[in-house]
Amino acid sequence: MRRVLIAHPSPDLYGSDRQLLETVHGLVADGWHVDVVLPHEGPLSGLLVDRGAEVHVHTFPVLRKAMLTWPGLKELVRSAGPTAWRLQRLLRRRGADVAYINTVTIPIWFLAARLARTPAVCHVHEAEAHLPWPFRLALAAPLLMARQVVANSAATRSFLTRSVPVLAPRITTIHNGISSNAAPLPLRARQPADQLRLALIGRLSPRKGVHVALDAVALARSRGVDVRMDVCGTPFRGYEWYEHELRERAQQADLAGAVRFHGYVHPTEPILEAADAVLVPSFGESFGNAAVEGMLAGRPVIASRVQALTEILTDRRTGLLVQAGSAQALAEAIVDVAAHPALAQALAGAARAEALERFSVERYRDRVADVVASCRRARNSPADGVPSR
Repeated sequence: MRRVLIAHPSPDLYGSDRQLLETVHGLVADGWHVDVVLPHEGPLSGLLVDRGAEVHVHTFPVLRKAMLTWPGLKELVRSAGPTAWRLQRLLRRRGADVAYINTVTIPIWFLAARLARTPAVCHVHEAEAHLPWPFRLALAAPLLMARQVVANSAATRSFLTRSVPVLAPRITTIHNGISSNAAPLPLRARQPADQLRLALIGRLSPRKGVHVALDAVALARSRGVDVRMDVCGTPFRGYEWYEHELRERAQQADLAGAVRFHGYVHPTEPILEAADAVLVPSFGESFGNAAVEGMLAGRPVIASRVQALTEILTDRRTGLLVQAGSAQALAEAIVDVAAHPALAQALAGAARAEALERFSVERYRDRVADVVASCRRARNSPADGVPSR
């Protein structure tokens, strides 16, 4: 049986974590034995087993944003040798035909795959265009050890090719596949003066722009719109301060009683179906699962005009796009949706139809399985200097 070992940096249940479930589903259906290696136990483990994977826990370094400093990178390099040697032994023991590295934030696995003489595919979920060039290069350069690269959007592909232009021939762009209810509840019929319910789903981090959404809701309310917002998500470890700031902001007089924090929520359909619109106010997105989930739920999506969100949404046809970081612009879009129910209905209908066509899980699974199979077939090729075992 063909065997693939997938390295993944987190056992959580957010965007790239849930996308991994679809990757595993597609590979198992295509006849692969799938091993998944996680750095520690978490809620993702059991779901991976349910999809047919064998899960292993082995410690390895994950490159978090806090490590993108010269001291952090030096420490990563210092510890690389012994860790890579240990992981290459795991690749050999599991008999992996292909190493599938599910993000650029675990570069140690590229070295481990090279030492094990196992061809590697990297699935890139990051488009950190805001970083200084040396750090962008540090993220992208290890991909030179991968035989093939999957980018989750044209924005991610652009980030990679601007950082390391010679990567271009290795990259295949595959948009995420998002599952959908067969028949979500229809968008609520409302009048312009009725209450407007908003949903915001995602990590509580400054990059996601949750603070901008809170300020925008306050501005919309100051204009006489009865806006309420449900916020679903938790912070990364070390970002608890941000959640504390958000909760303090929500208790101020201009927002008192208008915002509810639900923590981590899954499934998200009940929150989405109770909403009149979905907000995605991020400062950057390599894809934007939350936007597609809103589209599939048949809700108008208001999102930042940044990176892959501009691939997912067409302004005023399948959603509304606004300037990132501008509470004023976001508030104006909220007021627009509240005042024009017919616009909201038109956006929601067009968005769901397009999302069903472009972002199906079946299409995603098949395309990822094709890339992995192609990598195995080409393993004797000298293209990346990885000889067969």
